[in-house]
Amino acid sequence: MLDRGCDLNHVCRGDGVLFVRDGVGLAGRGTIARTDGTGAASLLAAVTRDPRSDGDDRPGAGPVLLGLVPFLPDGESEFILPRLVIAKHDDGTATATLVAADPDGLSDDAMTAAIDEAVSTGPPRPATNSYRVLQRTSTARYLDAVVAARDAVRSGEIAKAVIARDIEVFADDPIDIHAVLLRLRASFGSSYRYCVGNMIGASPELLVAVEGRAVHSHPLAGTAPRTGDPATDERLAADLIASTKNQVEHRVVIDMVRDTLLPRCSYLDWEAEPSVVAVANVQHLGTEIRGALTEPVPPVLDLVADLCPTPALGGHPGAAAIELIGRLEASPRGHYGGAVGWLDAHGNGTFAVTIRCAELSPDRRSARLFAGGGIVAESDPHAELAETQAKFQAMLSAIVRP
Repeated sequence: MLDRGCDLNHVCRGDGVLFVRDGVGLAGRGTIARTDGTGAASLLAAVTRDPRSDGDDRPGAGPVLLGLVPFLPDGESEFILPRLVIAKHDDGTATATLVAADPDGLSDDAMTAAIDEAVSTGPPRPATNSYRVLQRTSTARYLDAVVAARDAVRSGEIAKAVIARDIEVFADDPIDIHAVLLRLRASFGSSYRYCVGNMIGASPELLVAVEGRAVHSHPLAGTAPRTGDPATDERLAADLIASTKNQVEHRVVIDMVRDTLLPRCSYLDWEAEPSVVAVANVQHLGTEIRGALTEPVPPVLDLVADLCPTPALGGHPGAAAIELIGRLEASPRGHYGGAVGWLDAHGNGTFAVTIRCAELSPDRRSARLFAGGGIVAESDPHAELAETQAKFQAMLSAIVRP
């Protein structure tokens, strides 16, 4: 148990790892090992517990992996085993876990020094920077791709495809990731905020979470902007719920998530009608799904593999939609549209959909941003373009500050 207060954003800074929502989550420093998805479970199983540990078995209280699952099913996942992980739990307590290559690295002095180093940093000093924003996917190419996807839906080839575009932000000086994390917290505290590998973002969408036998998912699909005016936003939310186009887009996603989880569960409940989930810049249709997994309980990473990519980022049927996306989009998505999160040795974990994100260059002087929307028979290309413009604001407003 950690007996001092700390801010997980300050623990991560710009060179650690972070996955947090509403103050509950994890931050790590240092790297003991890296692995892909196939080696994740065995790596955690190989970590033995020091006899002096307090034996706290709550999810996230021991060694954990934080990582990224790519959009394409045949892509390679990336997971990091941090040297030190500080976890904040939903009961308000915090725990610290130190992992070392040998017992000498687990002394009381080593633990104290690691915690002191992790919690000693405060907010970064404000600094100026200069930016240029360029389109990687031209507006014309994006609009043509939307029309092609809409035509594929109308002809019966697919039921839905998510078409995305990307832009790139160039900075004169390295982008201050620590400062970006704090800006994301200020505007998107109720989203899953993450900094793992070269990806940083604030996702409003829970792909799947497992705690013991309990399983939880909260798919989102169907989007409307937010203006900041309460009356206007209320009207836009009502229009979103009433929209046949958005309801169709949402139903495709819910049916897939439900049908995927149901065979794994002794029971599964979901909301009869979607509700509106609002974040700072947009609002979505969302449906909560909760259930109990059957024995033997599948580890969270198995469910991530079953669900990813969700139709909220790929489409339906999945293979046909992914093939169409590969033909229509300008460049590969990488980790955008995949999953980001954490898992422990007991199979517990939480993964969000990797959206509202930026892919950082190694020198931190550029960031590639992504935004997309679900295309169905009623989609209007210019309305889809406007939706991506609204979605880009999440990361643009956090990065581009004078």
